[in-house]
Amino acid sequence: MLITMSDKEIQRLAVLQDVRDHRITQVRAAEILNLSTRQITRLLQKFNQDGISGLAHASRGQPGHHCHDEAVKSQCLSIISEHLLGFGPTLAHEKLSSMFALNIPVETIRRWMTANDLWIPRSKRLKRPYQPRYNRDCLGELIQIDGSYHDWFEGRSAKCCLLVYIDDATGKLLHLRFCEAETTFDYMLSTRAYIEQYGKPLAFYSDKHSVFRVNQKSSHDSQITQFGRILNELNIDIIFANSPQAKGRVERANRTLQDRLIKEMRLEDIGSIDEANAWLPYFIEHFNQKFGKCARNSKNLHRPLTEAKTELDDIFTWQEPRKVTKSLTITYDKCIYLLEPTELNQKLIGQYISFLEYPDGTVAIMYQGRKINYSIFNKLAGLQQNEIVENKRLGSVLAHIQQQHEELEQQNKRSRAKKSMPSRKAQKAIIEQRKLNPVIDSCG
Repeated sequence: MLITMSDKEIQRLAVLQDVRDHRITQVRAAEILNLSTRQITRLLQKFNQDGISGLAHASRGQPGHHCHDEAVKSQCLSIISEHLLGFGPTLAHEKLSSMFALNIPVETIRRWMTANDLWIPRSKRLKRPYQPRYNRDCLGELIQIDGSYHDWFEGRSAKCCLLVYIDDATGKLLHLRFCEAETTFDYMLSTRAYIEQYGKPLAFYSDKHSVFRVNQKSSHDSQITQFGRILNELNIDIIFANSPQAKGRVERANRTLQDRLIKEMRLEDIGSIDEANAWLPYFIEHFNQKFGKCARNSKNLHRPLTEAKTELDDIFTWQEPRKVTKSLTITYDKCIYLLEPTELNQKLIGQYISFLEYPDGTVAIMYQGRKINYSIFNKLAGLQQNEIVENKRLGSVLAHIQQQHEELEQQNKRSRAKKSMPSRKAQKAIIEQRKLNPVIDSCG
C-alpha cells in the first residue's frame, strides 16, 4: 500500500523511530520536533498501533468539507457550454446565480472553467504581436504629436504638459512647447509655430485624445473637433493611432525627454514655463545633433504656407455657429452680442454665423469671410452651481474659483476681527474705569 506523507511527517517518523529504539528520549524528541512531551507520547502510541499510516494526515486524499458535488459541477459546466459560451467567470457567475439559481463562488467557477478549457487566464493568453513598422521615407511626410504631463521642473514649478512634435522619418524633434494642460488652444499655438517654421506636413499622427478626435459621437455634435477643422482648412491630414505602441517613436522620445530634458533644465536653473519655452530651441538643436538621423529620401515634403497672416489668425480659432435673433443678437459664453444694425446685417436674421475665439482671448463674428461689427450688451458674471465648463476654459474657471475663495476668506478674517473688538459702549466703559482707577488708589 502506497502511503503519501509530507516532509514534516517523514521527519516525525524518523524521530519517533529513534525514540522507539531508545536512541533518544521523548523529551529530546519534543525539543527536535518543537512539540510537547504529551504530543510525542500520543504520536508514539499511534505509531505503535497503526504503523507508518498512523502518522499520515487522516484527511489526505479525502474530499473537502466545502467540496461541491460532481453533479452540480457537471450541471454548471453544461450550462456554461450551452448558454454562456464565451462568458468570463465573473459574468458567468452572475448569470448562474440570477438565471439558474446556482450559487457557486466565482473563484470556483473560474477554476472549473479553466480546467475544462472554457476560460483562458490572462497570464496564459498569447500576447498580441506588435509588428515593427518601417519609418517614413521623407522629412515632413508624417509628424507624430503627443502631450506628456509630468513634473518637468522637479517641484520648482507646478506639473505641466510638454507638447512634442517629432518627425517619423528622421526622429528629429521639430517643435517642443511647455503649457499648463493639453488643450485645443495650446495645440493651436504649437501647430501654428511649427508650420510657420517648417511649412505644412502631409499628415499628423496622434492618439485618440479628445482634442484630435470626437470620441463620443451624438446626433447634435459635430463629427470633427476644432483642431481637426483647422487641419482640414490647411489641407493637412491627421491619422489616429490605435495603441501607444503604434506611435512608439514619440512615446520613446517622451521617455528620453523625461530623463535628459529634466536634468538639462536643472543645470540651467530653469524653473518656469516661460523660461523653458525660451530655452527649448537650444535644447532641440543639440538633441537633433545627437539623436537625429538622415531620411532615406532627401526630399522635404513640407509644403509652403500660402495663407496670409490674417487668414492664419482666423483659421487658428475656436469657431462655433450661432443663430442671429430677430433683435440682431447672438449669445456666446454668457455674453449677449449686439450686431451692428445695418441693412446688410438685417439679412442675417435667422441665419447661422460663425463666432471666433482667438487663443489670446479676443473674439470676432464672421459671416462668409466678412467680419461683423458688434457690441457687448450684457455679461452674466459669476458661475452657477453644476455648470458645464468646456475643457478649453477649465484653467480660467479654476483661477476664478480660487480668487473667489481667497476673497471670501479675507472677508471672513475681517468679520472675525470686528467681532473680537469690543463695542463702542464697552470701550467707553473701559476708558472711564481707567480714569477712576487712580482716584480709587489714592482713596485707599
